[in-house]
Amino acid sequence: MSFTLATWNINSVRLREGLVARLMREEAPDVLCLQECKSPVESIPFESFRVLGYEHMVARGQKGYNGVAIFSKIPMEEAGAGDYANLGHARHVAGRLANGVTVHNFYVPAGGDVPDREVNEKFGQKLDYLTHMRDEFAAKAPERAILVGDLNIAPREDDVWSHKQLLKIVSHTPIEVEHLDAVMKAGNWVDVTRQDIPEGLLYSWWSYRAKDWSAADKGRRLDHIWATADIAGAASGSRILRDVRGWEQPSDHAPVFATFDL
Repeated sequence: MSFTLATWNINSVRLREGLVARLMREEAPDVLCLQECKSPVESIPFESFRVLGYEHMVARGQKGYNGVAIFSKIPMEEAGAGDYANLGHARHVAGRLANGVTVHNFYVPAGGDVPDREVNEKFGQKLDYLTHMRDEFAAKAPERAILVGDLNIAPREDDVWSHKQLLKIVSHTPIEVEHLDAVMKAGNWVDVTRQDIPEGLLYSWWSYRAKDWSAADKGRRLDHIWATADIAGAASGSRILRDVRGWEQPSDHAPVFATFDL
């Protein structure tokens, strides 16, 4: 079975319901994972997406912040949700597709502005969240699994507009990159996007603060698609839909896509 999967930090699924529907109509991924839905599950506009063919949903929600959801055209059942770092946040949900593949949808904490856990509690929470992810995957190695989401870390030098200038900026600091690498190694994950696009600058997020985000092009690759090594070879067609960042009233993130032939 071949299917296309997309991940997108939507920054409010209710506010941007029309953009989600547009992506569903124009790109029609078989599986769409959203983060930062900012909505209780019962208020997610599921019926609007169901009529577009997305008959299956698993989600965790909170009023006003966080929240993750997976919409699928393929039959899917819930496969759990973790409270990583015991924050009580809706930041993870998993769905199991009809072909037995488990999709993990994560929204890793952003970590605040100061990369020092001694003075910034949010940065400590981010590191603890990643450590918990690492430990979970080390305790039980995932198989036939895909991990997607806004991981809020741009790990490579060519995942940011300026490696040197961002080394002390949250999302690209060495300690965050080390923690993310530990998560990847613990679960034997493969970065599918960089497997397909191994070289060159690549971004999925551009700040709202830039007057002309596209011209300035000071982006970061914060959104990721990984797969366990046993199925990573079946992935292809990775792409980031940069143009979506320019839609009216957009999220500051662009969707990331990959296709799997399993």
